[in-house]
Amino acid sequence: MKVHVTDLKHGDCLLTDTFNSVGLHVLPKGTVVQSEEITILIRHKIDYVDIEPRSMQQGGQVNNLGQDLKANLDLTIQNYEAIFLEALAKGSFTQSMVDNTLQPLLESLDEQKDVVSLLLLFERDDVDTYNHSLQVGLLSYYIASWMGHSKAERYEISRAGYLHDIGKSQVPAGILHHTGALTPSQEEELKRHTTYGYEIIRESMKDETTALVALQHHEFEDGSGYPGKLHKNDIHPYTRIVSVANTYMGMTAARANQPKQGLVTVLRKVHELGFGKLNGKAVQALTGHLLPNFVGKTVQLSNGEMGTIVMNNPLDMFKPLVKVDETFRDLSKERNLSVEEVFI
Repeated sequence: MKVHVTDLKHGDCLLTDTFNSVGLHVLPKGTVVQSEEITILIRHKIDYVDIEPRSMQQGGQVNNLGQDLKANLDLTIQNYEAIFLEALAKGSFTQSMVDNTLQPLLESLDEQKDVVSLLLLFERDDVDTYNHSLQVGLLSYYIASWMGHSKAERYEISRAGYLHDIGKSQVPAGILHHTGALTPSQEEELKRHTTYGYEIIRESMKDETTALVALQHHEFEDGSGYPGKLHKNDIHPYTRIVSVANTYMGMTAARANQPKQGLVTVLRKVHELGFGKLNGKAVQALTGHLLPNFVGKTVQLSNGEMGTIVMNNPLDMFKPLVKVDETFRDLSKERNLSVEEVFI
């Protein structure tokens, strides 16, 4: 059974020895494929492999969709690491590796309508450049979809989001992984990742737009961003979407000097930034499509109570009606209460 490497699943078994284009033996017959083996195959630019026929069930259990999706996310993060390291070493990357990694994942997500559950799958204690880049790429895809972009445009926007931080490959690791406050000179060097990203993408792809998104993704519509202090009309439409996704995912990440913020809290803050700093239409697309997905989700309130969101409040979208045991909490009336955590 011949399959493309991006269609491999954890537990697949190689039917034959695998060699790369120059005859180097890469993996032996009988190898049970996991994330590491798939990454090796992609790094050697091997497109297809022979595997033993799959049974309908593995280990007596049907694969769980959430586990499969999480495994695909993990694999895509690992592949981004390979792309990042190639950019670090060469100042460029192989575009086909980006497309072969991202396209299959996006196609599988077209059926994933519960975006809140997807965002909760994103949550990790160790968010770094690799998984943050995937998060931004996928959320950019959804925002572009909600704003009515074509499938081709959605892919271009998602890819731009996926590559927006590739310039960090040129920032010294001591600065990139520094946990305390940066010095002014270190801060300036970190900000150069936008320019580095533009240059790397221009060296790797014939796509000026993707490079512009990398250059502009820290620009704000009021002119307070960097590196060009651009205003609304000077920022590329694709950048406006990626900037919203980047801000949202950045706020949801745990940080050493502050407690982790819940999805609703972050969404409220991004909503406020939509009045001047972030693009209002992209922010409205995010909030307008995410908030209905919170209905039915288990939540923890700021007083520690656990409940279920049963209805959104049309007059105050961040103050829903929550059922706690056999009672109802109307957060629009109990103003001291708020949703702190959301669970799958």
